[in-house]
Amino acid sequence: MRPDKQKVVDEVWDDERIESFLDKTPMGEESSRDFSALLNAYRSMRPGDFERFLERFKALGRELDARSNDGQTLLELIADHRHGEDFREILLRHGATG
Repeated sequence: MRPDKQKVVDEVWDDERIESFLDKTPMGEESSRDFSALLNAYRSMRPGDFERFLERFKALGRELDARSNDGQTLLELIADHRHGEDFREILLRHGATG
């Protein structure tokens, strides 16, 4: 970590902040709005916050198995991520098959 950056701990993820991830513009050239939202949430949230996000995501009828431009679901993308196990379990628990 850069010396001028402080580590943020106990960051507040209230409902409004979590819901703001539902409306983010897709990242870069990504064409799938749902995949982009899932990836952005995965990269930004702790597992518990990610689970709360998924509850809202699913309630809106959004696609847990949305595919990236490269044809991968989030579940497939994070299959070998060292810190992805909790996120994989959450995705599976919420019905991702991907």
